[in-house]
Amino acid sequence: MILKERIESLFTQDIDKIDRRSAIQTFNELKFFLNAGDVRAAAPSSADGNHGGWVVNDWVKKGILLGFRFGVLTDVSIDKHFKYFDKNTYPLKKIILENQIRIVPGGSSVRDGSYIASGVMIMPPAYINVGAYIGSETMIDSHALVGSCAQVGKRVHLSAAAQIGGVLEPIGAMPVIIEDDVFIGGNCGIFEGTIVKQRAVIAAGVILTGSTPVYDLVNEKIYRKTKDTPLIIPEGAVVVPGTRTTPAQFALKHQISLYAPIIIKYRDKNTDAATILEESLR
Repeated sequence: MILKERIESLFTQDIDKIDRRSAIQTFNELKFFLNAGDVRAAAPSSADGNHGGWVVNDWVKKGILLGFRFGVLTDVSIDKHFKYFDKNTYPLKKIILENQIRIVPGGSSVRDGSYIASGVMIMPPAYINVGAYIGSETMIDSHALVGSCAQVGKRVHLSAAAQIGGVLEPIGAMPVIIEDDVFIGGNCGIFEGTIVKQRAVIAAGVILTGSTPVYDLVNEKIYRKTKDTPLIIPEGAVVVPGTRTTPAQFALKHQISLYAPIIIKYRDKNTDAATILEESLR
């Protein structure tokens, strides 16, 4: 039975009645492929029914959830002063020099079952959760979070305190997708399955969620998440924090406005110059 079928079968069974040894073996096999980047919680696809060029591999998320079910809380403390307790199925990822991943000392954590490509830079403190996928030459800056199953492309810059939300449940939900060459500014929050297409620039302080409409001043469009599709930020869009008025009389009386992300332009040579990563950092 192939890995996908074994995970699908285990997911429907009573956790107290399954063959635990076989289940752990299946789970570890999944983690092996996740760590290598050969299996992903979501993947690029041109097939019918995809969302913004991506499809969810829900069986992968089921396998990750099985790891939490099988796991036993254990002591993973560094010493008597730094006490930590977590599921024994999810230790820290084993990274060696040959992986060519730059992890600067200072308290970052990368959970087992995530893929980190060569050339990735992780500044302290940062956190990368299980199921995440990080493409080559991406910068994960200080205080940045890459949540469970989030997919981050090549040459992405996640600036300080950027939050890339994770998702394990509902099973079929799209995780956050950040495509290649995207720049995410400081203190940004990208949540609820938002897809940020290639070369987009998300300015500092922008929050993108499923309930937040995005206003495109260039094309005079409004982008929203719907029941069937995630919020999708177009390729090359430059998104800044803004406001919009509300027609409620009380709001008009008191000059109250609501937060609104706004696309003010699309990426050009001037934008590229402002967002380019300094080679000296690599």
